[in-house]
Amino acid sequence: MRTGFLSLAVLTACVTGANAGGFSMGEADTDILYQDGTVISGGVIYVKPQVKYKTISGVKATDGAFSDDFAIPSFAAKTQIFDPLGCAFTYTQPFGGSSNYGAQAQAADHAVPTAPNYYSKKKFTTNEYGLTCALHFDAGPGRLFLIGGGFIQDFDYNAYSYYGNLHLKDDGSLGYRLGVGYDIPQYAMRAQLMYRSAVKQKTDGDFTPIALAGFIGSSAVSANGTGTLPQSVKLSLQSGIAPDWLVYGSVKWTDWSVLQTLDYNITYLGAQHDAYYWKDGWTVQTGVGHKFSEKVSGTVNVTWDKGVSSGADIWTDTWTLGAGALVKLGPGELKLGGAVSYISGGSQYIVDGANFNATTGTNWAYSLGGGYSIKF
Repeated sequence: MRTGFLSLAVLTACVTGANAGGFSMGEADTDILYQDGTVISGGVIYVKPQVKYKTISGVKATDGAFSDDFAIPSFAAKTQIFDPLGCAFTYTQPFGGSSNYGAQAQAADHAVPTAPNYYSKKKFTTNEYGLTCALHFDAGPGRLFLIGGGFIQDFDYNAYSYYGNLHLKDDGSLGYRLGVGYDIPQYAMRAQLMYRSAVKQKTDGDFTPIALAGFIGSSAVSANGTGTLPQSVKLSLQSGIAPDWLVYGSVKWTDWSVLQTLDYNITYLGAQHDAYYWKDGWTVQTGVGHKFSEKVSGTVNVTWDKGVSSGADIWTDTWTLGAGALVKLGPGELKLGGAVSYISGGSQYIVDGANFNATTGTNWAYSLGGGYSIKF
C-alpha cells in the first residue's frame, strides 16, 4: 500500500483531473519523491470531451461538439542524491485546449460586428520540464519533507480565422514550485501542501492572411502577445484506515482570475485579444482504495470542479467518477485508470464579452489512462 497503491492514486487523480476547469490538464508527478531509491514512471491519458452548443443566437444548435479530443503525456525519473535528499525530473503538459467551431457558430460569430476575430478553430499546448528536490528529516513517528524546484514552461498557440491564421509561441518561461509534506509510511499516511507559481508567457509569431484579406497582402506579417497562466495551491491527504484499505482526498485552488484576456498585436491589424474574464477555480476530490492481493489493488474516486466562466465563454461545473487498478507485472507496476465526467450546462452572452450568444445543455466527457513504473 505504501508504494504501489500511492502511485496508482496519482494516476487516477490525473485521469479524473483531466477534465478540470479552465485549461488545466496534467500535473507533474512529484509524489515520486516520497518513494525510496531510484524510480522511473511514465504514462499517458486520453480525454474525449463531448461539449456542444444547445442554442446559438437564440436558435436550436445543429453543430456537433466543438471540444476536441486530446492526450496528456507524463514522465518522471527520481534518484536519491544521498540519504535524506532525492530529486526528480518531470515532464507533462499542464495546460492546453482545442476548440473547433461548426458552421452555425462561425456564422453567428461573423454576424456580430463587435467580434472581429471570426476564429473557426483555436488550439494551444504547453510543455513543462521540471526538476524538483525533496529533503526529508525524521520527525516523530514519520518524516518531514521540504520540497522545492523549478520548471520551464513553453507555449504554442494557433488560431484559424476567416481572414488568416495566427501562430504565437514562447519557447520557455520559468516557474517554480514549493511544498511541505509529512508521511508515516507504516500507516500509508501522507499530508502535503504544494504551491505552483504562475507563468507569464511572452510570445512572438506571425499572422498569415488568406486571399480575402488582400488589403494587407498575402505574405505573413509579424505578431506578438502576452498572457499569464495561473498559480495554484493544492492540499493532499491520505491515510490507511484498516488492513489493506486507504482513503485519500485533495483540495486545489487555481488562480484562473488572472486570465482575463490573451492580448496580442498583429502588424497592420493592431491590438486584439481573446476574452475569458474567468473566476478562480476549485477542485475537490475524495477516494478510497483497496489492496485485493499482493499483485492487484484498486481505487474509486469522485471529483467536483467548480466552473470558472463569467459569461464570456462556457466553462461550467463538472462532476467526475473515476476508477483505477494497479497490477504488479514483470519488473514493475502497470497502472490503468478511467473516468466519466458530467458537465453541467451554461450560457455565454455578448454583453459579458462573448463573440455571440449561446447556451449548452448537459454534456459528458470520458478519460482513459495508463502508465508503468519501475523501481531500482
